[in-house]
Amino acid sequence: METHAYSQTLEFDSPRLLSQLYCGKEGHLTEAEKALGVTLITRDDWLKIEGSEANVHMAKEFFEILRLARAQGLKIRNNDFEKMLGAVADGEGAEMRDLFENPLIIQLKRKSIVPKTVHQKQYLNRIRNHDVSFGIGPAGTGKTYLAMAAALDAFQKGEAEKLVFTRPAVEAGEALGFLPGDLQEKILPYLRPLYDALYDMVGVEETQRMMERQQIEIAPLAYMRGRTLSRSFVILDEAQNTTPEQMMMFLTRLGDDSKMIITGDITQVDLPRSKKSGLKQAIQILSHVKGVSIFEFDGVDVVRHPLVQRIIQAYEKGNGESQAVTFV
Repeated sequence: METHAYSQTLEFDSPRLLSQLYCGKEGHLTEAEKALGVTLITRDDWLKIEGSEANVHMAKEFFEILRLARAQGLKIRNNDFEKMLGAVADGEGAEMRDLFENPLIIQLKRKSIVPKTVHQKQYLNRIRNHDVSFGIGPAGTGKTYLAMAAALDAFQKGEAEKLVFTRPAVEAGEALGFLPGDLQEKILPYLRPLYDALYDMVGVEETQRMMERQQIEIAPLAYMRGRTLSRSFVILDEAQNTTPEQMMMFLTRLGDDSKMIITGDITQVDLPRSKKSGLKQAIQILSHVKGVSIFEFDGVDVVRHPLVQRIIQAYEKGNGESQAVTFV
């Protein structure tokens, strides 16, 4: 019978907390045993780790990292568990621990914003450390909401004098003139998601005050042409609907002491099939440019209703026909 020379027992506040660390799936514990070379025994609110001394310490580090992540309010998902396990097994435990030992909380006037997944936290760190950041991924991953939270945080700290939020109004196209109302009323539906995010984070009245003071500007992408945006935090949303020319125009608006965030989903392109997406081209051209971060979310990062994640994953596993149309 195999014996182990070394063991340690970790205690947790409750059986529920321990279960949350491995997503309540016994299979994850089996994966951890194989990856870390240990035996794991769990009962109630404790976890016993058996194996060589080095492997036991590595496994202990892994579960301590999971506990730190959960203490910050992060909901550990299957993908998070697997990626953190891989990082620790590859000797990157110290880097992963550092990610969680320094809490990332955006404290706004109306509410606090805390990343809900590991990827969301990494995304916010990328934004803080780069002048130009791309957030690519499906709906519901928080890429635009977190970008706007980062922008408001920068404004509160005096790191930006103005916030500029923009979208290409591709869906309007030539039909724009047939819509009722003046130009502002015609464009408003395409910008509504940006307003909704602001209202949620700082409230309607504060949003309106900041707009009256010209501290916030929300406008279609076409309005950016010919400008230089200095001391600003600029966000381009729905960037998959830009043409290469529009994307080039936008990126070259970057002025002194400014940051840009470009968000989009390259599987949801609304451009005519004859036109290439400026977002898809940009992430290919700029992938190795210093100062530019390209961060990609996937279906498992969706933080909306769980069914949304399953819908996205189902489409990803489809026969590829719809993707062949949208990747333009």
